[in-house]
Amino acid sequence: MGRAGARRDLDLRLTHFTAAKRCAVAVLDVVSRYWLSTVVSAEESSTQVVVAFTRALCADGKDHLLDGDLLDELRSGVVPDADELPVLLALSDNGPQMTSKSTKAFLAGARIATHFGRPSTPNDQAWIESLFGHVKTEHPHLEKIVDPGELERELDRIRPFYNTVRLHQGVGYVTPEDEHTGRGAAIRAARRAGLQHAHEARLAARRQLRQDHP
Repeated sequence: MGRAGARRDLDLRLTHFTAAKRCAVAVLDVVSRYWLSTVVSAEESSTQVVVAFTRALCADGKDHLLDGDLLDELRSGVVPDADELPVLLALSDNGPQMTSKSTKAFLAGARIATHFGRPSTPNDQAWIESLFGHVKTEHPHLEKIVDPGELERELDRIRPFYNTVRLHQGVGYVTPEDEHTGRGAAIRAARRAGLQHAHEARLAARRQLRQDHP
């Protein structure tokens, strides 16, 4: 990963698809807006949260955090070494799925610290609200899908488009994948340089025009 070694902040949010009678859980990288994983289920419990975070860690090349050794140490009362302290931060609301004992135990074992937004304040996680808002607005057929399997397939199809094709305002109009892999800064710099070059070329052309036609 282009940002290897950088601390990642992850956000988790649930949304509902009424026609399919399903809930979707998504995990998003806060900085890059990269949509890491999705779990579609009829239930809303800590199980779906654990599966979503597990898939996210695997997708981000951090499956080594799932070895469970730290969780065993925590349960036995052993103070972890400095290099075993949390390396990730999970942001979420105060929903019971995130505050349950089983979720807390899993996150601790995976070296993920938690930070909860203020009650009834969705703007504390505006980026993930934006994810589902854009997905549902730009793909309105999702709300009409009745078959849960089809809904899951459609979300799996849309996620790569969201990550690799769609330009995201929140990361300077590059794709989440560009930002996630460290290419975003170079793309934005090249874009600024191109705009500056075009501006200077226009000024030069106007000066030449005035000289040719005094």
